Amino acid sequence: MTKPFNDVRSMQSLYSKMVGWRRHLHRHPELSYEEKQTSHYIAEQLRAMGCEPVTDVGGHGVTVLIQGEKPGPVVALRADIDALPIQDRKQVDYISTVPGVMHACGHDAHTATLLGVAKYYMDNCSHIAGARKLIFQPAEEITPGGALPMIREGVLEDVDAIYGVHLWTPLPLGTVASKAGPFMAAPDEFYIEITGRGGHAGIPHETVDAIIIGSALVGALQTIVSRNVNPLEPAVLSVGSFQAGSTTNVIAETAYLRGTVRTFNPQTRALIRKRMEEIIEQTCTMYGGKGVLDYREGYPAVVNEASEIDRFFSVGSEILPKEQVQESGLIMAGEDFSYYLQQRKGCFMFVGAGNPDKGANYPHHHPMFDLDEDAMLISANLLIGMAENYAGNPD
Repeated sequence: MTKPFNDVRSMQSLYSKMVGWRRHLHRHPELSYEEKQTSHYIAEQLRAMGCEPVTDVGGHGVTVLIQGEKPGPVVALRADIDALPIQDRKQVDYISTVPGVMHACGHDAHTATLLGVAKYYMDNCSHIAGARKLIFQPAEEITPGGALPMIREGVLEDVDAIYGVHLWTPLPLGTVASKAGPFMAAPDEFYIEITGRGGHAGIPHETVDAIIIGSALVGALQTIVSRNVNPLEPAVLSVGSFQAGSTTNVIAETAYLRGTVRTFNPQTRALIRKRMEEIIEQTCTMYGGKGVLDYREGYPAVVNEASEIDRFFSVGSEILPKEQVQESGLIMAGEDFSYYLQQRKGCFMFVGAGNPDKGANYPHHHPMFDLDEDAMLISANLLIGMAENYAGNPD
C-alpha cells in the first residue's frame, strides 16, 4: 500500500491557524440555509492561500479544486458549515456572539480542519497525483439538507471518491472509528394532528378529548418497535413533543404530536411508516376523533463500502496506534453525507474529540458543547491520508 505523504508534524505547523479559524466561526455561527457570511469567510481564507474557490454552489456551498502536478484521480473531501438554534452557555472567550445560535455539533471545527487541509495541499501541489476537491457544504442539520443541491449542481461530476469526517465527543481524543455497511441511521420526522370535539371540562361526556387520544397514541406507537420490528433490526420511534390544551376547564379539541423515526434499512423504514398510519387511524377512530399523519423522510442511512473501511483501518493505523483505530457501533444520528456515498466510492469516519479536562464532555447539540481542538490535527491527517492512499491504491 502506498503511504500518504502527510505526517502529523506537517499539519502541526497549521494547528494555530486551524484554531483561529474554528474560533472565529464559533463566534459567528449561522443557521442552515443562512450561511452567507460563513461562506464568504471560507472563500476569503481560500483566496488568501492562492485558491480559486467557487461560491454559491447549491445555496451557500463553497468548493475548490486543487490540481496536482501528476496524473491521477479526483478525490473529494467534505466539511459541513452550518450551526444550530441553541443558546451558547459556555464560559469561553470564543463564545457565540449570535443570540440563540451556536456551533453545537462541531461543524466549525470541520470547516477549520478542511481549511487546514486546503493550505496543506496548496503547499504540496507537486506531490499530488490528480486533484483534490474540497467541499464546504451548507445545511447539514435540516432536511432536505445541503448535499443534494450541491450534487444537483454537479459537485461530484469529476470526482472518483469522497471522504468525510465528524468530530465526535462521545469518543475520547486520540481514537477514530467507522464501520462497514450501514453506519448512521436514516432520520425521519413525523407530525400528527389529532382532532376531537372540545367542550367544558366539567361535562366531558359531551366531548371527544384530544389529549386522551394523544396519550393513547403515545403508548400505542411504542409497540411498533417492540412488537412489529424484528428485534434483531435496530430502530427507534420517539415522540418528542405533545402539545394540547390552553387552560384548566376546557377539554382540548386538538392535539399535536411530533417525533422521529430512526432506521437502517428501507424495509424497516417502510414497515414503521405503514404501522404508524394504521395505528393512528384506528386509535383515533376508536375514541371518536380523527388523526392526520405528516411523515417526512429524512436522509438515507449512511452506508460505507467494506473496501473503503479496509482503507480506513490501514490509514488510521499509520496515524495512530492500531488499538485506537476502532470499529464503531451503529449510530442513530443521521448525516446527509449518505447522498454522496450513493453516488461515489468513499466512507464517513468519526474522530474522537472528547476530553473532560478541556470541558469537552457534553453531548452534541447541548448548550455547553465544546470539543478538544487537538482532534482537528487527527482529522486533517485522516482525511489527507485517505485521499493519498486512494490516489495511490484506488482498488
